[in-house]
Amino acid sequence: MKKVDRRKKYIAVADTETANGFKENGKLNLFYSLVYDYGYIIRDLAGNILVARSFAIAEIFLDKELMSSAYYAEKIPQYWEEIKSGKRQLVSFFTMRKIFLADCKKYNVSTVTAHNAGFDVRALNNTIRLLTGSRVRYFFPKRFEIWDTLKMSKDIFSTLKGYKAYCVRNNYMTKHKVPQIRLTAEILYKYISGNDDFIEKHKGIDDVLIESEILTYCLKSHKKMRKRLYN
Repeated sequence: MKKVDRRKKYIAVADTETANGFKENGKLNLFYSLVYDYGYIIRDLAGNILVARSFAIAEIFLDKELMSSAYYAEKIPQYWEEIKSGKRQLVSFFTMRKIFLADCKKYNVSTVTAHNAGFDVRALNNTIRLLTGSRVRYFFPKRFEIWDTLKMSKDIFSTLKGYKAYCVRNNYMTKHKVPQIRLTAEILYKYISGNDDFIEKHKGIDDVLIESEILTYCLKSHKKMRKRLYN
C-alpha cells in the first residue's frame, strides 16, 4: 500500500450485494434491498489502489431468513470460506461504516463511485434506516458526491461504433422493441479488457475491482468529470 500523497486526489469505488428482494407481479422488486456485502477500494486517479476492504454485514448476513432471499444465496458458503481465511471481515454494519468513513477521512475522499449507484445508495440507506429505526437516514454524509459509472458509460460507450458492433456481434442487446446496447459492468469489462470469457463474480470487492477499471476508462474519455477531479 502506498503512502498518502496530499498533492493527489483520491476516490472510493464501492459495491454492495443485497438480500430482501421479493417477487411482485412476476418481477423481482429490489427497492427494499438490505446490504449483506460491502466492498470498496480507495484509489488515485491513475487507478493505483491504496485501500481494499471486504465486509460481510453481520446483522443481515447472519439472518438466515433474510439471506434466503439473497439473489446470490448460493454463494453463502464462499463467504464463510473467505471469512475463515481472513479475506473478508464479518462485522456489524456500524463497524463497517466507521472503518469506511475513517479511510475516506485519511485520504480526503469526497467522491464515491459505483456502477448503477442509485441501487447501492438506496440499499445502504435502507439498511441504516432499518438498523437505527430511521434515526440515521443516510449512509453517506452530505459532503460526499456520488458518481454513477453506469451513467458515465452511457455518455461514452453509446457513441462508440466499436462497442455497438461488439454488443451486436455477441448478442449483448436489450430485448426492447428497438434493441439497445447493454452496459452491465460484466459486458463493459469484457470489452475494455479484451477478455470475452470473463464472468462477473457478483461479490462486493471482486466487482469493485472491475468497476475501477471501467472508471479509469471513463475518466480518460469523460472530459467534464476529469476536469472536476483534477481542478
